[in-house]
Amino acid sequence: MKSQHHLSVLLLLILLGACQKERFTTSPEEVLSFSTDTLRFDTVFTELGSATRILKVYNPHSQSIRISKINLEKGSQSKFRLNVDGIPGNSHENVVIAPNDSLYIFAEVTINPDEPLSSSPFVLNESIEFETNGVAQSVTLEAWGQNANYIPSRFYADSITLFGCNGGEVVWNDPKPYVIYGVVAFDDCTLRIPAGTRIYVHGGLTRFVNTTGEIGYYNDGILAFTGNGRLIVEGTKENPVVFEGDRIEPEFMEEPGQWTGIWLQAGTRNHQIEHCIIRNSIVGIRVDSAANLSIKNSRIYNTASSGLVGVHAEINAENCLFYDNTGFSIQLEYGGDYSFNYCTAASYGVDGEAVKLGNTICLDAACENYSLYRLNALFKNCILFGSRADQFSLVDREDNPANFNYRFENCIVRVKDLIKPNAWPDFLDHCQPCLNLDFRDTIFVNPNEDNYYLDTLHSKANGYGVPLPGILKDLDEQDRDPIRPDIGCYELRI
Repeated sequence: MKSQHHLSVLLLLILLGACQKERFTTSPEEVLSFSTDTLRFDTVFTELGSATRILKVYNPHSQSIRISKINLEKGSQSKFRLNVDGIPGNSHENVVIAPNDSLYIFAEVTINPDEPLSSSPFVLNESIEFETNGVAQSVTLEAWGQNANYIPSRFYADSITLFGCNGGEVVWNDPKPYVIYGVVAFDDCTLRIPAGTRIYVHGGLTRFVNTTGEIGYYNDGILAFTGNGRLIVEGTKENPVVFEGDRIEPEFMEEPGQWTGIWLQAGTRNHQIEHCIIRNSIVGIRVDSAANLSIKNSRIYNTASSGLVGVHAEINAENCLFYDNTGFSIQLEYGGDYSFNYCTAASYGVDGEAVKLGNTICLDAACENYSLYRLNALFKNCILFGSRADQFSLVDREDNPANFNYRFENCIVRVKDLIKPNAWPDFLDHCQPCLNLDFRDTIFVNPNEDNYYLDTLHSKANGYGVPLPGILKDLDEQDRDPIRPDIGCYELRI
């Protein structure tokens, strides 16, 4: 009888255990942990191929956890594929992980690196999305897709690379595009970029620790020239050279600030840029002290700061278009020598003005201490206009005309408060002949759509210029009128 009693108790315990429900945590504080926050497919595909990576998902809690959803961010449009604990599919619901247990997710990507950029960009970024106890979590998927020249390599983000060639020359003439990672600087080396070359720059915020252990940050994605480094860009109207960020998805096409910009450092000489497009950077081009640049038939736009910056430098610009520059379209600081012919600076819908002219550099926050260098700036046949009532910012700390020499000839400008008695009442004396227009005057076809061709019937720029020796064509290589040319970068289309 005693053994029968023990058997009955044992059966009862088994039945009670079988009826007991699995206990799940519902606390939003108890979520998942992962083997990594970024799953990288660190292979550049030079032919059609696929790769697989493994993500381990942990439940570190004392109760079971129910994952309401696991899915790929781009759903059916994704190039990635998932397999969750042996079950294929890019979307899963009510996935359970026992206490202190885990599951495996296998992620696969297939890429054809010779597809167009719209189908196979340089870097494919996506997320695996998780929802647990009402809390959203994600793990990044990152793969390299496009067949390109990665400079210096795809693993050099957050790094500084110095190229030298003993006074020689490097030519980027491969038909595949070039993708720049980190800060790439040329020293004692000329970089020549032929027509049709496309350069994509991988930008971002980079963390560093200095010699005293302090943590700092700087913006990544810079093409720099130092020492005897030199940049020569040889684009044509049909095949311009293009610099832009490496995020080529439609939502990034007009996003400024994706990379830092082109930096021509102090003392570098004889930089030449022709038929070039620079877009989506923080600064388009910065030219430092004693450096010089000739830039022709080029466009700089969609910048998070200024388009073209000269600091105690020498710049000659011809048939250039600057627009959608969040800072100044043209920013000239700490003096220097500057010449702008047939240029358009269109500052619409942004906070900055078309042009800033200054002959000082501040040495403290209040600018009580500063250094000064004389300014010579000449603008001929230019349109310097925008949506704000004043399109110029002038800074001369010592009010000395000899050190602040500027002139505008046959230009369209927009000033209002700038010429009041307490500001720069003699500005228009430096602007002869000029048209000082406002928003009621017609210049462009449609600046709201970034169409800066001249309005056929009503543009005030039509025929307002004077012929300039040696400049016979416009930005589009159309002939200039030999007697009464139009001003700005474009001659009127008839």
